Amino acid sequence: MTRLAQTAGLNDVQQEILSTVRAFVDKEIIPVATQLEHRDEYPSEIVEGLKELGLFGLMIPEEYGGLGESLLTYALCVEEIARGWMSVSGIINTHFIVAYMLKQHGTQEQKDTFLPRMALGEVRGAFSMSEPALGSDVAAITSKGVKDGDEYVLNGQKMWLTNGGTSTLVAVLCRSDEGHPEGTPPHKSMTTFLVEKEPGFGEVRPGLTIPGKIDKMGYKGVDTTELIMDGLRIPANRVLGGTTGRGFYQMMDGVEVGRVNVAARGCGVAQRAFELGVSYAQQRHTFGKPIAQHQAIQFKLAEMATKVEAAHAMMVNAARKKDSGERNDLEAGMAKYLASEYCKEVVEDAFRIHGGYGFSKEYEIERLYREAPMLLIGEGTAEIQKMIIGRRLLEEYRFQG
Repeated sequence: MTRLAQTAGLNDVQQEILSTVRAFVDKEIIPVATQLEHRDEYPSEIVEGLKELGLFGLMIPEEYGGLGESLLTYALCVEEIARGWMSVSGIINTHFIVAYMLKQHGTQEQKDTFLPRMALGEVRGAFSMSEPALGSDVAAITSKGVKDGDEYVLNGQKMWLTNGGTSTLVAVLCRSDEGHPEGTPPHKSMTTFLVEKEPGFGEVRPGLTIPGKIDKMGYKGVDTTELIMDGLRIPANRVLGGTTGRGFYQMMDGVEVGRVNVAARGCGVAQRAFELGVSYAQQRHTFGKPIAQHQAIQFKLAEMATKVEAAHAMMVNAARKKDSGERNDLEAGMAKYLASEYCKEVVEDAFRIHGGYGFSKEYEIERLYREAPMLLIGEGTAEIQKMIIGRRLLEEYRFQG
């Protein structure tokens, strides 16, 4: 392990899990990540390796066949995986948000049906809030679920669905006016539906189409898709928690976990960028000495390392707060905001240290330079995080006049 981004107070089991994951990343992910990324190829062998390690069941309770680990353990594993290739961490993130939502909010039948198979990676999760026209304005969704006997009929178009093609269970947020009088606030008339489907593209079940992969600047390998519902029929027992109108709260609870995950990804990518920068600076010579001996480069390395350390500390704090059962939206927002911004800055400094070679696809830093921007917008933009942080601060520090 390196000097940076250490976590105090881990037990023996946590340390063993992290050591195993880091060894897997160094051996199985880093050597092939750039090649797979350039081909935009799904990392099937890596995913099988993660299944064998039990990582798809990391936070799922032991009674359902999982490891029953904490959010902190999960976040630290994500940090290690993102250090190898950020796309792989995306494959398990959406899976875990759905598993977490089931664990926290699902009916007993829903937990019994899905969690054991999710722990094994046999059922793979994805979740879907965003739509083409709304971005961060979740309350403005237009997708609808209408009651029809013992079923709901879903119609609408969803956007930015990570694992859209490879997943077999999607938690979909829709507006559902059934049981809610006119004038009900939008966030109180939303429902999360558990949609089972076949993996793949095209019409994956009657009324449900996954058109194909969205071509992206970075974050390749993982499939990001649209989701189109046209008369999709869902049985009433697939309403998450069994009660309509709770979808917004369920999704926001899941997103808090997701924001800790994005912070962890930012930490991992920043760590890798620092490793690449500090290594290259000691190999590259200019003016008769390694560039690491030039003060200008040492200043960059000092700033990069400080940002890596600070982001890691905030991410760990946010995870521990959630694990303690406390509200952590302030800490998760701060951690996600800081880690994503610092990640972008550390990657850019590593890119500058590489000089012209940073622009070459032969060097790993080129891939990181295209991946870092996704963290600025994933799970809520930096601006959304600052709005959340600002509102929470005003709640905490209300002026007493």
